[in-house]
Amino acid sequence: MAALGGLAVAWGAAPAAAQGKLEAQYEATLAGIPVGKGAWSIDIQDDVFSAAASGGTTGILKSFAGGSGTGASQGRVVNGALVATGYQASTITSKKKEEIRIVLDKGNVKEFGIVPEPPVDADRIVVTDAHRRGVWDPMTASMLRVPGNGDPLSPDACHTGAPVFDGRMRYDLKLDFKRMETVRAEKGYRGPVVVCALYFVPVAGYIPDRPVIKYLAAQRNIEIAFAPVAGTRILVPFWLKVPTPLGPAMLEATSFITAPQPPRVAKTQ
Repeated sequence: MAALGGLAVAWGAAPAAAQGKLEAQYEATLAGIPVGKGAWSIDIQDDVFSAAASGGTTGILKSFAGGSGTGASQGRVVNGALVATGYQASTITSKKKEEIRIVLDKGNVKEFGIVPEPPVDADRIVVTDAHRRGVWDPMTASMLRVPGNGDPLSPDACHTGAPVFDGRMRYDLKLDFKRMETVRAEKGYRGPVVVCALYFVPVAGYIPDRPVIKYLAAQRNIEIAFAPVAGTRILVPFWLKVPTPLGPAMLEATSFITAPQPPRVAKTQ
């Protein structure tokens, strides 16, 4: 589930403050078999935002590859754009617990760390300081900001990409428009989504011979559908489909409850 969530993308920027909230529940399946569940909450104010996600394996997968993870990002809203200042993530499996922390300033990584510190691998492409400039953390990159004043659910939403640093790896995520669809969550949102092709381009921090890296980089059939956060120009993933040798892997919202928030009223003396 955490690996799938990390593939979600992108951004843009435009003025006009807006506020909205999202509370969503997701289910992950592999070849139609449930393998994980997760939750995602987003709170966007006129000048600050926060997002938090959690998930874990379920069903058959839990019996031999159990694990859970959490992630969170927070930052400022500047001229309508989400500008992250911090990102934290942790994963727990039967073998280990790992925590990642990133501190950002205007898209540049100021501090980062992984606990426990991973061993040095001579085959891994080194992440340089230059690779950590002008980047997004994985969670903020998942919240697509559509510039302009028109309907954010349009083909233009897919004309973008994101340079991402997740604490270990630097990669690019690129989007292309595929089609418009209508979705219906079991609870909450019913309406249109914009479906984009999603391309994964590894840059640094990875081992080139790893089969999973080769597989994802070669894929041209990954799709991601974005739905709106009410009251904002932010789109977030409603579902994500990734072909695998075992069948399609899918992450899909079962509950997607979103509502605008009124602007905060300044206090008078």
